Amino acid sequence: MTMRFTSGRAASVLPTQASIGWPATSISALNGSPKCSASGSTPGRCPARRITVKAELIIIVPCQPKAASARNADVNSHMVIMNISSVPGVRSIGTNPTPIWGMSSTERLRRMAAAQKLRYREDGNGPVLLVAASHVFEPAWLKFMLDRPGQVLTLDGEKVIAHLPSDTGNGFPEGLIEVRVEDNRTFYNAALRKREEPVIARLDPGTVKAIERKTYFGAYKGVTDILTKYLWPEWALVLTRIAAKIGMSPNQVTAIGAALCLLATWLFWIGEYGWGMAAGLVFMVLDTVDGKLARCTITSSEWGNVFDHGVDLIHPPFWWWAWGVGLSHWGLAYTHLEFTLVMIAIVGGYVVQRAIEGAFIRRFNGMHIHVWEKIDSDFRLITARRNPNMVILFVATLFGRPDIGLIAVAVWTVLSCLFHAVRLVQALRRRRRGVKIRSWLTV
Repeated sequence: MTMRFTSGRAASVLPTQASIGWPATSISALNGSPKCSASGSTPGRCPARRITVKAELIIIVPCQPKAASARNADVNSHMVIMNISSVPGVRSIGTNPTPIWGMSSTERLRRMAAAQKLRYREDGNGPVLLVAASHVFEPAWLKFMLDRPGQVLTLDGEKVIAHLPSDTGNGFPEGLIEVRVEDNRTFYNAALRKREEPVIARLDPGTVKAIERKTYFGAYKGVTDILTKYLWPEWALVLTRIAAKIGMSPNQVTAIGAALCLLATWLFWIGEYGWGMAAGLVFMVLDTVDGKLARCTITSSEWGNVFDHGVDLIHPPFWWWAWGVGLSHWGLAYTHLEFTLVMIAIVGGYVVQRAIEGAFIRRFNGMHIHVWEKIDSDFRLITARRNPNMVILFVATLFGRPDIGLIAVAVWTVLSCLFHAVRLVQALRRRRRGVKIRSWLTV
């Protein structure tokens, strides 16, 4: 789309704000005119800017009154041409009554388009991504086709997504360049830290459960701890399906989990480690459910992300502190010095380890330290985070020595911290030697 900014006088009543939600000051900054007054300017006394958009949109922006010489000079000001790449809309072709994750394929497409800042529409003209309602797919495929105007994505010979320069209001046209799903299966998902084959499949009653299972596991992080990777998935899948069916939001799941997290903290504090671990177990599973529910139902939000990760980040030190206090109810209380040293090791080590991870992300273009090399991804399975630490405490409590368990967590936290510090130094040294630091998972 081409936008032309020209000088000229207003031919009608001048508005005080520009159309389409752009502040007048923003447009003034673009065309070089001064900031507009709150009341606008009087026609005939002040030159105005008229911006003509190819999409038949005219924006008239008033200016502050100028001296006569300035007005005369402004009339002869030059034309500025801006080329703005058009963002395509999204339109569904056909209907499909089969629901998935509690919604129709069309509603899923609406949410997907909104999440990617694309406009879903029923008709219209201009660039468009045409999508067959007969199929469902993950957001990666929509992003994939955004960069391919004039092409059509096919699965088993069936057209699924087409990127048209102009929407004719009909179905898939002929003459588009075919891009086969079968030839473009593997993607790297930086957010989930894994290579993946995003789901794309025909949706009918016989394929719903299989597609839901695939999209659920597609929403799983590739690099995570051992419990989340191997023990939680099947439990969390059942709960995710139930939550989607009854219309629960991810934030509601997070809120329930947060309440259980607080309950576990109190139970640890009074030495009820068994009940505390039971509450903590449910919380840890729900901590998996909320993210999967958000991704599977396309309902992720900025607030939900802050809420979920905020709880994850803050609560572990409180758990370990409460565990240490609860030892007095078992007759296994530490001395003041022992308690202080254990907490310094666990809490201090946790903070330092998080700081190292953040430093790695900042220095290496947003890449997590756990996806640098395979050894880092493998170590993430057992590094001193909440879930592996809870395994240590659970085993120690089974043997009646929760005090030794907490000491073991302290030692493991220090060792994990040292491992990550060494890996950060190694990465920095390699970069100084000119070695490109990239994830082993990238395609």
